[in-house]
Amino acid sequence: MRVLGVGLAPGFSKTNMWACWSLGLTATMVISFLPTATPYLLGGVLGVPSQAQGRVVGLLGLAAELTMILTLAWYGALADRYGRRPVVIAGFVLCALGAALFPFAGDTAVLVVFALGAAALGGMFATIAVDYAREDSRGRSYGVLGVFCGIGGLLAVLVLARLPGTFESGGMSPAAAAQVSFLVVAAGLLAVAVVMRFTLSPAGVSGNARHVPLTRLVREGAALFRDPGAALAYLAAFVARADLAVIAGFMSLWIVDHATRQGMSPAGALARAGMIVGIAHTMALVASPVLGWLGDRIRRQTLVIGAQLVAALAYLSTLLISDPLGSGMIVVAMLVGAGEIAGINTAGPLLAQQAPAAVRGSAFGVQALMGALGIMCVSALGGLLYDHWRPAAPFVVSGVLGLCVAAFGLVVRKRVAPNPQANDQDRRTERTPAG
Repeated sequence: MRVLGVGLAPGFSKTNMWACWSLGLTATMVISFLPTATPYLLGGVLGVPSQAQGRVVGLLGLAAELTMILTLAWYGALADRYGRRPVVIAGFVLCALGAALFPFAGDTAVLVVFALGAAALGGMFATIAVDYAREDSRGRSYGVLGVFCGIGGLLAVLVLARLPGTFESGGMSPAAAAQVSFLVVAAGLLAVAVVMRFTLSPAGVSGNARHVPLTRLVREGAALFRDPGAALAYLAAFVARADLAVIAGFMSLWIVDHATRQGMSPAGALARAGMIVGIAHTMALVASPVLGWLGDRIRRQTLVIGAQLVAALAYLSTLLISDPLGSGMIVVAMLVGAGEIAGINTAGPLLAQQAPAAVRGSAFGVQALMGALGIMCVSALGGLLYDHWRPAAPFVVSGVLGLCVAAFGLVVRKRVAPNPQANDQDRRTERTPAG
């Protein structure tokens, strides 16, 4: 059985696969929306001076990622023990609660709630895309998933990010517009949680996973660092997730900051930032199926190395930009969009061929943890350099890290061999009652 050219693994239906890809769309949409809308909240609602916004965005990213770091590997272990669907539903509910509270909170501590939900979602849609696809279709599964994630990113910046401006034009104050916008997003997330309850597979994992302590599942996921291929996948995720955060957060901040200095309104500046970031996500959408096709035809470690090199050069090209409102920024957005999805779409299939099926959720939880560490490091260092050096600094940091990962990949490339336990189909696929 196939869906959009992707062969389905035994025990999973077309509805399950469509739910997986829809999960990627909605998770990316909500995870991208919050950092994209943050500059609007800082400048238009909270009144944070523009010269301090780089540090604030960096610190917010740091706080959110610290929360995720403490939970990501445990979410993967929980998914290995109890199945993927409960973790997904919990993630959407927590994100909805965080989004609803964020514009009303007196401080940014409420972001911890949102981060808990984002952590649950961050590792799950990649894991599920591997679960539902046959081994020879996992690259294509990731490719299609990348298309849906790209659509989610576009919807975040072209639809959700415009909500405050739309409500403002209807006569609301900036604060009220922000509050209503986030409440609308929260209501949508709760609706998605209900849909996921009835469309994702209720299948469990390997028969022994329910009896393995969570700490052991986490340790087994982390122990894969000894495998050269898994280590390369983990390090690639460290850079790739940071790349996504740089686009969603610092690209928006760079454009909004510059535009407001030129006299543009906060809502207008956010819309302009949404357009540029939308171009980056469009390129990611276009490149994703190509990368998925390549992922099933050439050695996956080779593809990861190439993707890291392309992404690094794309991010370093931001050093050539002096006016983020000019046409040069559009070209750079196209390059970094392709580079961002290249890193994300190639690391997952490589890890899938190296991780035993019984600890796949834990392995992808550790990979998501590495991504969170990457976001934390780049957000903190990039935010500091943004204020004290130049707005392109976070992109430069990502580019240099990408070059380092590519160098590591070249060293271990010939030592990577697929793990035969990665295709173990000893999984629980029995259906449970819908209730």
